[in-house]
Amino acid sequence: MFYVYILQSSKDTKLYAGYTSDLRRRFSEHNDGLNKSTKPRVPFKLLYYEAYSSQADAERREQMLKKSAGARTALKRRLTTGLRSGHFV
Repeated sequence: MFYVYILQSSKDTKLYAGYTSDLRRRFSEHNDGLNKSTKPRVPFKLLYYEAYSSQADAERREQMLKKSAGARTALKRRLTTGLRSGHFV
């Protein structure tokens, strides 16, 4: 299983998207400052994740979220709606 995830920095509320085969390990690596690109923004909270059976699908989704403003906007809208309605905890 592969996961595409969205982290939010508690420091400046910026979002970060990535993918991994081990979500718990990767989340810990981000919060432990082991990722160069996110180290200045620790700590993080896991805002959202999606599971994929193939690595290729997870990579495609990650790239879509990183490169497509429309995809990011749609996901942010979905997250905001879900949080307001109590669907996400």
